[in-house]
Amino acid sequence: MDEGQLTTETQHMHHDGSAHHHHGAQLSALARDVLDKKGERWTDMRATVFEVLAGFTTPASAYDIADRVSTARGKRIAPNSIYRILDLFVATNLAKRVEVANAFVVNSHPGCVHDCIFLICDECGQVTHVDNDRFAADVRGAGETLGFTANRPIIELTGQCAQCRA
Repeated sequence: MDEGQLTTETQHMHHDGSAHHHHGAQLSALARDVLDKKGERWTDMRATVFEVLAGFTTPASAYDIADRVSTARGKRIAPNSIYRILDLFVATNLAKRVEVANAFVVNSHPGCVHDCIFLICDECGQVTHVDNDRFAADVRGAGETLGFTANRPIIELTGQCAQCRA
């Protein structure tokens, strides 16, 4: 599977099968509130990057985002500038990084803090974000037993999704 094939589920799934997500103006307003509470400014550039990232239906690289932001702003924006904003978004839970693809997805529920569990289909590239706090706590606990403190736990399982298995 190549990075360009990755797709994301539109809903964020909890271990109990429930799902919730925000989109559009509501999601942008939540993102702005999160940055305000963290003492960060919601600049025009950050708003544009967030809106562009939210507009992707697949995990997006900083280069993909830079291309679209450059088009939207009418001038070239360097990927390094995008990376700095994406790093802030990840640190403030506005975006999640899909490590295996070196790409980013918008967090459709930025007010909830969960460890990242991604299910990535090797065949079609579908990426599903799952929350399972019990499983994540067990993984953190295993690390703590060994004296390890996790900063940003991310678990990525690759395999075959139900649609590709059918």
